[in-house]
Amino acid sequence: MSVAKRNFVGEIGSLIDKIVMVITVDGKKYTGTLSGIDPDTLTLALSDAKDEKGATTHKIFMNGSTVGQIFTIQKPFDLKALSERLEKVFPTMVRLYEDQGFIWVMEKIKVSEKGVVEGSGPIAERVQRVHSLFIKDSESK
Repeated sequence: MSVAKRNFVGEIGSLIDKIVMVITVDGKKYTGTLSGIDPDTLTLALSDAKDEKGATTHKIFMNGSTVGQIFTIQKPFDLKALSERLEKVFPTMVRLYEDQGFIWVMEKIKVSEKGVVEGSGPIAERVQRVHSLFIKDSESK
């Protein structure tokens, strides 16, 4: 797989569970949570989708050949900024794996946009507090 394709798959994958707007090739607009996508064909599933008239559908599956454009509605999570914040608390002990969507702290604690996803104890609790404050600060901007 080429680097460009790997990056594209990563970008598309980062939209899972995010609110997106899809415009079809015939101009119809749908907004909903992207719950699944095939990066090769752009065939996708939207949950809690609304069309441009406001009609809500629990789930829509769209053939990739009908997808014209996909827009993100939610601002993407800034993993790099979180790693910089963590670096202030844990100098030289933070590694960012942005392409994989997580940060390692002290090679023991794995943190993503959802918070601490691996590790426990006082260090993990401190990392979670830093994450929570980061989220709170981001939402107030």
